[in-house]
Amino acid sequence: MEQVLQSFRDRIAAATTNAEPLRIVAGGTKDWYGNALAGEPFDVSAYCGIVHYDPTELVITARCGTPLAEIEAALAEKGQMLAFEPPHFGVHATIGGTVACGLSGPRRQAAGSARDFVLGAVLMDAQGQVLHFGGQVMKNVAGYDVSRLLTGSLGMLGLILEVSVKVLPRPVAERTLHFAMDQAEAVAKLNHWAGQPLPITASAWHEGRLTLRLSGAAAAVEAARKKLGGEEVSNGSAFWVGVREQTHTFFCDAPALWRLSLPSTTPHINVHGSQLMEWGGAQRWLNSDASAADIRSAAERVGGHATLFRGGDKSGGVFHPLAPAVMQVHRNLKAAFDPRGIFNPGRLVEGV
Repeated sequence: MEQVLQSFRDRIAAATTNAEPLRIVAGGTKDWYGNALAGEPFDVSAYCGIVHYDPTELVITARCGTPLAEIEAALAEKGQMLAFEPPHFGVHATIGGTVACGLSGPRRQAAGSARDFVLGAVLMDAQGQVLHFGGQVMKNVAGYDVSRLLTGSLGMLGLILEVSVKVLPRPVAERTLHFAMDQAEAVAKLNHWAGQPLPITASAWHEGRLTLRLSGAAAAVEAARKKLGGEEVSNGSAFWVGVREQTHTFFCDAPALWRLSLPSTTPHINVHGSQLMEWGGAQRWLNSDASAADIRSAAERVGGHATLFRGGDKSGGVFHPLAPAVMQVHRNLKAAFDPRGIFNPGRLVEGV
């Protein structure tokens, strides 16, 4: 792999000399995410393979171009999983792109986000240097936790070469239940259940139907099912894949799909369009042709923020506007890691 790394160094050096920005790409399954693409494609898919995996350590380390499906298959053989349930959005998804985008699936409400599971990372910076951050154990952080800073950075700080990710055992039992109720009742129920020792690992409400997933020990799942009631869904696994991969009918043919991050107790957001609610009420998906200003204003009024996730007009910026102090932090980080602005310019923050 040293030859591949040298080719990366040469490409970065040429880009720096010619002031030619680079757009990092491997599987390309999330090219639509974030602000408009800029720069010449920089294919890093050749740097692939699982570097280390010992199931007893609950950590897997892999190179950036390793297919996500390959990693999940290796984990499944040992009865383990990526607990943040990352979406693939295509068969060519890679672990590098997964960490760079920082997206999490339905299990995030119970297990945590992608950032919570990244233990270490190896980065190639704008000078072609290979920098190591974090490690392969739970307690490894001294100073700034750069490996988690890279999660969700959309490649703006450099090329993520390798990541070490914490994994967890797959649950012994899982059941999916659905309940007929309106959104107000669903919000109340979800927040009530959140304060109880129930093995709820995913939730989704849409058009008068609340769906829950229970996961864990067989006895705990069965006890929760009896306590909660509801109607069992026979194809529960397929339902959650549809939500994770956005093949559920709600996500089809949306003029613009917005992701709203809100306090979980927030009632219905009064914005034109259809909604799907996840993560115990904390994540709301909105299909809407309303203006970005109206949607963001509605989110801000209840203490949240809104991201234009897919489709729509990106000219006003995809992500919620940052406060001046936070924007300066982003600029300082970009200047420290990539002073010539070579990597993925503007993909995360316009003008950075």
